[in-house]
Amino acid sequence: MSTFFANKKDYQDKKWQIVDARDQVVGRLAARISRILSGKNKPDYTPHVETGSGVIVINAAEVRVTGNKAKTKTYKFYSGYPSGLREVVFERVLKEDPAYVVKHAVKGMLPKSRLGKKMLTRLLVYPGSDHPHSAQKPKAYSLKAKN
Repeated sequence: MSTFFANKKDYQDKKWQIVDARDQVVGRLAARISRILSGKNKPDYTPHVETGSGVIVINAAEVRVTGNKAKTKTYKFYSGYPSGLREVVFERVLKEDPAYVVKHAVKGMLPKSRLGKKMLTRLLVYPGSDHPHSAQKPKAYSLKAKN
């Protein structure tokens, strides 16, 4: 008996999952989404092959953080010019671009390689409950905590 390794050819037709982010904690939500994108929730997971499903996140504007992070967590942007560092508080980023909050959290939990960048392209985030991807026939994914 030999060890099974998934091939790139075996995963041409990808499945899609839809995740509702309403009242979910950002970090825990991102951890679960990154597991789906990388394929770690499947029995045939192979680290060097993209075996994961695509993820559509809806209601990203209604995510939450714990503790006092809404006022203290900052996102840093650098323009490349001297003194071009900008810091923006979580509340403002969530109000202006809720998709960025979720994408940024998921990106930090994916591999820092070509494969991780490819996985991130399969993440679609929408601030509201409607999305234009009904043709992909996404299946609802339950985020309930396991005991």
